[in-house]
Amino acid sequence: MTVTETTLHKTPMHDWHVAAGAKMVDFAGWSMPLLYDSIIEEHKNVRTNVGMFDVSHMGRFRFEGADAGTLLDRCCSRRVDNTPVGAARYGIVCNERGCALDDVLIYRIDDEEFLAVVNASNREKLFAHFNTIGAEARCTIKDETFDTAMVALQGPKAMELISNFSSQVPSLKRFRFTMVDVFGARVMVSRTGYTGEDGVEAILPASLATGAAELLSAMPGSDMIKPAGLGARDTLRLEAGMPLYGHELGEDTPAYAVGMPFAFTLGDDDRGAFIGDAALRDQKANGTPRMLIGLDIEGRRAARQGMAVTRDGAEVGVVTSGCLSPTLDRSIAMAYVDSALCSPGEGFAVETGRATLQATARGLPFYKAG
Repeated sequence: MTVTETTLHKTPMHDWHVAAGAKMVDFAGWSMPLLYDSIIEEHKNVRTNVGMFDVSHMGRFRFEGADAGTLLDRCCSRRVDNTPVGAARYGIVCNERGCALDDVLIYRIDDEEFLAVVNASNREKLFAHFNTIGAEARCTIKDETFDTAMVALQGPKAMELISNFSSQVPSLKRFRFTMVDVFGARVMVSRTGYTGEDGVEAILPASLATGAAELLSAMPGSDMIKPAGLGARDTLRLEAGMPLYGHELGEDTPAYAVGMPFAFTLGDDDRGAFIGDAALRDQKANGTPRMLIGLDIEGRRAARQGMAVTRDGAEVGVVTSGCLSPTLDRSIAMAYVDSALCSPGEGFAVETGRATLQATARGLPFYKAG
């Protein structure tokens, strides 16, 4: 199947990508830009200037009604119902075994209105899940994925650029959002992202996406903006130690093992039970068989998902993501490793099938913006 076939969804910016020379690929049923020129150069531009990403393939659900907060709180590892209006929270939607159905970002728009952003590959699954759990709730759930677009501006100069047309956006704190007028339409802009850099993500009507991209390309300072594709998005998030569903998160992997305690609200006496609550409490109290760690790998060969991590010939873990880091100029990886062996400095081997790579355990992230 090729990406030119009509079976693939197209984002509102699809023709813009093609005109810009993007290499389009099938990603979770969407025709998406993998790169425009060079993954490495796009990656480095995000670390030094501003990268523009089309992330319209991500699922977007609107929850409205008296029980909207309660429903989301029942489905999410992070407490949702006490989120302040104008704030966003990251959390994980778990099954009863405390494993991830997906990770999500939830925005509180008003007392009885929320927006949830989910991964493209899990959009249909999560829409069904939310509707099943909320079947008796006083809440309507609308899938707005195809009515809207989502664009991210990421990089150390993103706020400088945005200040050319907005004073309110640069003043936002992290994980806060505001509404701005663009071409007469209301656009949600949040200080969030998936690259390890500062920046924003904007959700806007689908009809405005291409015009907004062209406006950004024509404004003062636009020479610092370059489009970036899925390839750079993946290497950026890996350097920042950010998990990806299907790699670090999955329906058979204990969610607490990902090592992000901020994503879980456990032991809150004011919070009711939620799906996966008991299992997550057990994972926190008693540990998990394996934990997610970083690996510094000798040489320039990249470790790939599924490669075995060994110690003295015995398998003790598995690589979940790996790359030759464009920022650090060395091979890095994330891996689940037996919990007793997760201390920084522990030595391992990564078996590629053709060669054995020497690796050393380290904490995450590999890169943190200054």
